[in-house]
Amino acid sequence: MTQDPITATAHLRRLTALTERLTARLENETDAYASRRAHEVAAGLAETQDLANLYRRESTQLKANPGLLSQAPASERMALVRATEAFEAVLAVHGRTVEAARTISEGLVRTIAQEVAGARAVGVGYGASGAACSGDSRAITLNRKA
Repeated sequence: MTQDPITATAHLRRLTALTERLTARLENETDAYASRRAHEVAAGLAETQDLANLYRRESTQLKANPGLLSQAPASERMALVRATEAFEAVLAVHGRTVEAARTISEGLVRTIAQEVAGARAVGVGYGASGAACSGDSRAITLNRKA
């Protein structure tokens, strides 16, 4: 299905603007994590997810109709390429930042759970060697499926 240059230009401009908005959101989230303001990220998570879903739908539509790109002016195609390159760079940094935050959070939870388990541990009897066995209350303290 071929489209006229005006429709193609409008579609590419919309996708470029969406890409730039999503890039800005991810940059702000990355800055918030770096500045230890994760609560700000949580407050805007729904909007980021909505933008990401819209981006996915728009880019899927563009992939399904590659002729759309050929109908648009070269300047609009290059603007989309530049916006996409910037988005991918920011997305890579954002991914590393989120993974680091997740690793730190999980480490803190494990450490706290181990401390609680250690405080609760009570001897449960003797083992085969005759030595006293200590109890393991981690199952009560830490749900590993969470």
